[in-house]
Amino acid sequence: MADVGVRPARRPDAAAVADIQVRAWRRFYRDLLPAAVLDEVTSPAARDRWHERWAESITAPPSPRHRVLVAVASDLVVGFAAHGPADDPGAAPGTAELVTLLVDPAHTGAGHGSRLLAATVDLLRDDGTETLITWVFEADEAMRAFLGSAGWAPDGASRTLDMGEPVREIRLHTDIREPRDRPEP
Repeated sequence: MADVGVRPARRPDAAAVADIQVRAWRRFYRDLLPAAVLDEVTSPAARDRWHERWAESITAPPSPRHRVLVAVASDLVVGFAAHGPADDPGAAPGTAELVTLLVDPAHTGAGHGSRLLAATVDLLRDDGTETLITWVFEADEAMRAFLGSAGWAPDGASRTLDMGEPVREIRLHTDIREPRDRPEP
């Protein structure tokens, strides 16, 4: 079995992160987003912009609580996750947001997503975070099932993105406090 793990992203990882994002979006979002939008956000020019944005996110995050993690297998970056403080209006103190979590389509099903999610939760617990939220496409059944298996559930919030046609997202949340630290029901 190959050596696998999760570590903080480094500047040289930005290219791999951008490539994974483009490949994952092309594969996993092809039935979720309008074709013209998907073509635009996964074009070679867009890939170059994503590379620049990820390099900046990795080397100059907006705060110390904004982090990008990468999953590695035999020193190859195979997935990534980004998180930071929640900026949703009305988010309770102690809430963070999982901004994205993607695994290269060629490496799904090997536990990389679960390792990224666990590492994210560990870091956020150390920061004192109690609740973790994320926005997912309502029609993204695979991501909803993955997060649901880890204890995430819809919290009732939704939004509609205008992508030439409406694309609905729902917000999921989970309590990431240690079980002994949670209030009694």
